[in-house]
Parts: sequence; C-alpha cells; structure tokens
Amino acid sequence: MNGIVHNIWQGVATASPLDQANLVLGIVGVWLMIRRSLWAFPIGLVAVTVQGVLFWRSHFPADAALQVFYFWMLAWGWRHWVRDKGEAPELPITRLTTRARLITFGLAGAATAVWALTVGKWMGAAMPWRDAFIAWFSVAAQLLQVRKNLENWPLWVVVNLAAVVSYWSAELAYTAFLYAIYLVLGALGWIEWARAMKGAATPSSRLDQRDEGVASPTKP
Repeated sequence: MNGIVHNIWQGVATASPLDQANLVLGIVGVWLMIRRSLWAFPIGLVAVTVQGVLFWRSHFPADAALQVFYFWMLAWGWRHWVRDKGEAPELPITRLTTRARLITFGLAGAATAVWALTVGKWMGAAMPWRDAFIAWFSVAAQLLQVRKNLENWPLWVVVNLAAVVSYWSAELAYTAFLYAIYLVLGALGWIEWARAMKGAATPSSRLDQRDEGVASPTKP
C-alpha cells in the first residue's frame, strides 16, 4: 500500500507544470459540465489544447489529432447549448432512443474493432483493443455530452473504469489514480444530470394536470 501511495505522490511531485495544469483544467472542466455551466466549454477548450501540446511533445500524433476533434466538438457544443435552448433557461437534458443507442454503440464498437485490427496492429500497440476502446468510446461519450444526452455519463464511467483497470494492471498507479478521479466525477455527473432531468420534467407535468383541471368544466 505504501508503494502505491509513493508512486502516486511521485507522479504528482514530478509532473511538469503543463501536466499539472492539464490535470487541474480537466477536473475543473468536468465539474463545471456536471453543473451544466457554460463555463465548462471555454475551460474544456483550453484543457484539450494543453493536452494536445503534451501529446505532440511526447510524439503521439494520433492522440494529438484526437484533441483537435475534441476542440471542434466542444466549440460546436458551446454554440448548440446557447443557440438551441430557445426561451428555456438552458438546453434540456434528453435521453437517446433505443435505436439511437444501438447506432451509437454499434458505430463505436465497429470503429474500435477496425482500429484495433488495423492501425493498432500496424503501430505495434501493446494493448490495441484497450487503446481503441478507450479512444472511440470516449469520442462517442464526448459527442453525447455536447448534445446534452444523459447517456454520456454512463459511457464515461465505463471508459474510465476500463482505463483504471488497464493502467492498474500495468502497475501505473499514478495514471490509474487520475482516471479514478474521472471515474468518480462521471458517476457524480450521471446522478446530477438524472436528478436535473427528473426535476425539469416535474413542473411541466404539474402544469399539464392544472391545465386539464381548468379546461375540464368547459367540456361538453
């Protein structure tokens, strides 16, 4: 146990200022997203930019390119949350239909398989299926998040759980610790958004009942 704590502390103490900034921005960005604050988007844009620089410096061009995608998605999500909320205080949280879930998970699964069997194999990845799964299901989760679909949070929970198990098995305690933080935040996001979605539905249902009560006397 002491060795694990030492490993984590060493990771924190020896991290570069850019790595530390990346961690802080990531946690703050996720927390703001849990709160459904528009500030999550500018913070997220800075976070993925920093992460892209870190990946590029570490000679991971594919991961750096993925941050460009995340940047674009966050920019689009920011516009979507502001433009498409209409007269409502905020863009409502929605659920995917069964068909949409099947399509989303099916496409992410297919992309995972293709990537693991082609690009991952070609690049000699130590764990191509793990890398492909985390990458493509993160893409799916990010897409659902900026669309404000509730299902983004359980998907993040699964992705982060896979990352924790993988890095722990590889004896990378510090990296596993970081993903454990995101795992907890993902679970909190799931609970908070589900509660907010339920709370938003309750007033409208009461209003419908009240309207029916007023209208009923005028019915023949």
